Order: sequence, then C-alpha cells, then structure tokens
Amino acid sequence: MNIKEQLRLIPESSGSYQFYDKDNTIIYVGKAKNLKKRVSSYFNKKHTSVKLSVMVPQIAKIEFIITNSEVEALILESHLIKKYKPKYNVLLKDDKKFPYFLITKEDYPRILVTRKRNKNMLEGKYYGPYTNAKAMYATLDLLKKLFPLKQCKTPKFKDRPCIYYQIGRCMAPCQKKITSEEYKKLIKNVELFLSGKQMQLVDELKKVMEKYSALEEYEKAAKYRDSYFDVLKTIEKQKVVYENTNINQDIISISTDEFLCGISLLQIRDGRLTNKKDFEVSKSDYDSDEEIISYFIKEYYQMSDDIPDEIVFSTELNNEDKEIFEKWLAFKKGSKVLINSKINKKNSEILELAFKNSEYHLNEMKIKSLQEIQNNYNETGSYIQEKLGLKKFPHRVECFDISHIQGTNTVASMVSFFNGMPQKSEYKKFKIKTLEDGKPDDFKSMREVITRRYSRLQKENLSFPDLIIIDGGKGQLSSAVEILNELNIKNQDIVSLAKRIEEVFVPDKLQSIIFPMNSQALFFFQRIRDEAHRYAITYHRLLREKEALHSDLDNIKGLYLKNKKLLLEKYSSVSKISKLTKEELMLLLSKHQAQLVYDYFNSKLKKLDTKNSG
Repeated sequence: MNIKEQLRLIPESSGSYQFYDKDNTIIYVGKAKNLKKRVSSYFNKKHTSVKLSVMVPQIAKIEFIITNSEVEALILESHLIKKYKPKYNVLLKDDKKFPYFLITKEDYPRILVTRKRNKNMLEGKYYGPYTNAKAMYATLDLLKKLFPLKQCKTPKFKDRPCIYYQIGRCMAPCQKKITSEEYKKLIKNVELFLSGKQMQLVDELKKVMEKYSALEEYEKAAKYRDSYFDVLKTIEKQKVVYENTNINQDIISISTDEFLCGISLLQIRDGRLTNKKDFEVSKSDYDSDEEIISYFIKEYYQMSDDIPDEIVFSTELNNEDKEIFEKWLAFKKGSKVLINSKINKKNSEILELAFKNSEYHLNEMKIKSLQEIQNNYNETGSYIQEKLGLKKFPHRVECFDISHIQGTNTVASMVSFFNGMPQKSEYKKFKIKTLEDGKPDDFKSMREVITRRYSRLQKENLSFPDLIIIDGGKGQLSSAVEILNELNIKNQDIVSLAKRIEEVFVPDKLQSIIFPMNSQALFFFQRIRDEAHRYAITYHRLLREKEALHSDLDNIKGLYLKNKKLLLEKYSSVSKISKLTKEELMLLLSKHQAQLVYDYFNSKLKKLDTKNSG
C-alpha cells in the first residue's frame, strides 16, 4: 500500500502517529488533535526545515494509535519516544549523557549517580537530569556530609562498622547504629534538598536538633546542628529571586542564530535560584522558536520528575499547546501546573537573567563548533571534496553575498576562509555600479562582482581560491559559471548554497546535494554563508547611514555636524524635523542652533506658499 492510500485510511481523531522507513524501523513519532490533518500536512507542502526535507522522503509506512484526547496522545507519544528512540525525534543531547541522582529502593536506601534510566536499573526515586556533571558531584559530596547515608551495598565487616562510620559519612545501619525511623528521616531530608525545598529542610533540621537537645542527646543534636548550619550556608549562596515566598518555577529562555539554539533553564525553588541547566538544539530542524519550545517541554519533562508549580518562557506558546502541556504536566506531577509566557514586573528580572545565560551558552556553542571545524578540517574538507566532486581540497574558500533594500545601495561582500577559519584581512566589499534606475537584479549584481574579483586576480597573476561559494540557487550559480567561462577561467570549483533547505548546487548536475544534519560540512557552509551575509549587511548599513547624514540639514549654514546627528537620531527624518517649533528644537539644541533650523524650514515653507498662491 503506497503513502497516498495510507493517508486515505487515517481518521480525523486525536492520537499518536508513527513513521517507518523501508527497513520497518520507526524514524519519527508525533501526536495530533486531528491525525488526518496533521499527517497529511507532511506530504502536502514544501518544507523549510532540513530535518523534514530529509525525513519525509524516507517515510515508507504510517501507523497510528487513536486516543480519547490530545493529552492522552501526548502521554502516549512520550512513551513511544522513550521506547523506540526514533532518530528524528532527538532534540536534546542523548539522555545517557545527563546524569541523575538515584535514591535506591532498599530497606536502607543509598544515593547514587546514574547516567541511564531504564527497567534494568535499580528501582528508586530519580532526581535530574543534571547537565553539569562537575556541579552534580560537588552536590553529592555536600549531601554525603549533610546526610550520612549508607555507602556500601553490602557490609564490609560482619561485626563492626567500616571507615565511613568512623569519619562521619555513614550511620552504620548494617550494625544497627541507627533506627529505621531515624534513617527514614534522613532520606526525607535528602529528598527535600534535591527537590529544592531547602527552607522546609531547614525547619525540619531545626525541629529535630531542638528535640534531641531537649532529650539531652547532645551528640545527635550536634550532628543535626552541623547539618542545619551547612544547609543555611548553601541557601546563602543562592540568589533570592522572590522574598519570603515558596514560589517554585522553571524559567526557560532560548537564544538562536541561523542554525544553533541555546536553551537555559533556571530552577527557582522556595523563591531562590537553586540551579541552572543548559541545552543545545539544531535550529535548522525547526521552523520557529515556538516549535523548539514545544519539543523542549516534551523532551525535558518526560526525562525529569522535578516538575515545578509554574513554567515561565521567554517565547509565546499558542493557547492550544499551552492547555495540553498543562494537563499533561499536571497528570505527571499530580497537582496543577501553570505555563506562562507573559512578562510582568515580578518575573522580568529573572527572565532577563535567563536570557543572558542562554545568550552566553549560544556563544559558547559557536566557539566550540568553530574549534571543532578547525581541529577536524582535514576530515571535513575531505568529506566536502568527495561529496561535491571537487577537483581540489578546499583549503581556501571564498563566498559571495548580495545585499540591498528594494534595489537601493546594492552591495556585495566576499569573505575568505582558510582551513575552516575566517581570514578577515582578505574580506572584500563591492558597491554595485551596473544596475539601472536602482532596480534590484541579483543575477546582474553577481555577474558584476564575479567579473571584478576574478578579472583582477587574472590581471595581477594572483592565486585563485580552491572553492567559490555563491549564496543562491541554480540561477545565481549559472550566472557566475557563465562569467568564469567568459574570462576563460578553467577547472575552477564553484557551487551555490540555497538557504531554503540548505541545498548545495553543483554545475552540470540537476539534483542538489544536501549535507547530513548536524554535520561539520553543513555547519561550515552555513558559517561562511552567514559571515558573507553579515559583512554585506554591515556595508549596506554604513552606506545608508552616510546617505542619511547627507540631507537638507547640510544646507543650513552654521549648523554643527553633531547637531545634525542629534536631530536625525531623535526624529529619524528631515520631514519630522521641518515641522518642529522653535521651543521643541531648543529641547535638543542651543537657542542659536535651534533658531538656524527653525528659520531655514520656515523660510522654505513661505517660499512654497508663495509659489502655490501664484
């Protein structure tokens, strides 16, 4: 049965759908309020994301499971993703890399660190995931100091405690040095700490300390006293976000560039900032920030059992998704969960802090990716050469971009990379001269810039790049190839990169080439294209600013340059400035300078009135 026939059988009900490839392997799991409408959409439109452009042609079979509601579909989707790990559902790093705390399910539980949650692991309560393993192990050391739980799975000795008891890191339940009730209280305190409820923990420790003190069991009271002050010290280090409250929130911010996305999650427990977690996402897999947030909610909270009372986002979610997620999370948590994307006085400061963290994380990702390209460029360059059928290894690569706004101030940029890294001293910018009447023409512009660049290299007998990249599709590439032929430049490797689905066009080949998602080759092409675009935009902006400064204000004799800039920055156009009263001008300029501007435009207005009346 082909795909069209399968689509006809899909009902208009809520449920989960599964896509299979030709090897009968599940490659994607999704959920929908209307299965027929959602699944059909994959085959009825052109996709802008790289993920869908690669995935959809691989779909050989569709299966679905009908549910009573979309919330049930979401729960089922989460279960199937956990079970099958479809490759196109991956959003965050593999959860095997994220460690968890595990409080084991034993008569006398231990606290362990594990990197995997599955049915073969020990039973117990999981806390996490934690994205910073170093910070997690520091927390583990503190927990062992605060709460001396059992360290060993089986006793070291039959008739005496081991060294952990002697150094105060275990209460030796194996030798009955602590009662079952007292040990359960320790476990409860550990759970309060890991849940971020440190203020509640402080109260519990204080009560127990005072109880043992009243009973004159001073040794036990001293241990709880030490734990009490250690937890207080930990709380003092945490930023107070909301004074005198027990607010529990996750604050989530995303920062993106063309193809990377950094996500930062700040945990607020009992009104205090207790933890930060960073995640990374391939931006090219998703069409919008809203879609990224939706996938993040599903991925993160299906891994985590620590669900707060409220989740605050820097990005708006549509009301339908918001309602579904609130119901799902409430089902998982066992109590009400609010999702909020509205900025108010109460949360603006912490949202700004989350944004700073996600911006910093995004920059770290960029630096890391560039370093990876540089360190592995021999491998990346060889792959690019083989995949595109290049004659030379692409050591030196030049990339071109055209920039204009409705044909005005059309410019071009050329950036140069060597072994994967930018050579800024070799960057070039071009002001396009051949356009008529300011009409935009990217093909003509590209012809001009290619001619100017490579005829000059010919004339001065300079070396050519190993690879030329044109920003655009088949048309721009054909135009550039035609110029190289006219200049009698032979054996020059040249390709174009079309932004819609990041496809690479090669001369004399009908089919485009698409690099694998998240590959270093794709990252390199996107980086050099984006750098060319940035450089062109910067030059275009500079020309517009120069043009803006040359205005009717230049005709006012005696008006200082700094005052021209002040007026244009404040009012943006000469038309607005011309309508200002003398008093309004004096709010920005001295009395003399304001008079010059007012008299000039008032004089022009009188001349115009005289001309019209005549």
